[in-house]
Amino acid sequence: MKIAVRYYSRSGNTRAVAEAIAKASGVEAISVDQANAAISEPVDVLFLGGALYAYGIDNNLKEYLKSLKKEDAVKAVVFSTSWLSKHAVDLIKNGLTDAGIPVEKESFYVRGKPGDDKLKDAAEFARKFM
Repeated sequence: MKIAVRYYSRSGNTRAVAEAIAKASGVEAISVDQANAAISEPVDVLFLGGALYAYGIDNNLKEYLKSLKKEDAVKAVVFSTSWLSKHAVDLIKNGLTDAGIPVEKESFYVRGKPGDDKLKDAAEFARKFM
């Protein structure tokens, strides 16, 4: 099974969750603003995460979502962190749906900074989709 983990993080909270998911998946977590973030080969599962900033997602993540094609992933799984709300989950899911990529109904969300317990939960969450 081919898996990819992509994320965007300003504070490091979403990056920590992405790294926990990636470790459980046996792949590298890659920030969407890195040159190697594009999906070069189709994957079975694309884990994609971001956070809420002023009631929206970062422009880097918006542009990445616009770059995705339905051929890039069989399905996507969304994760998010924020201090305010889970709204980023819906925004990311909408962007994936617009790209034609099926999105799992279940998502993973952490309010605030993820501690060790939440990072373990993120790894367990990821294993459900492998």
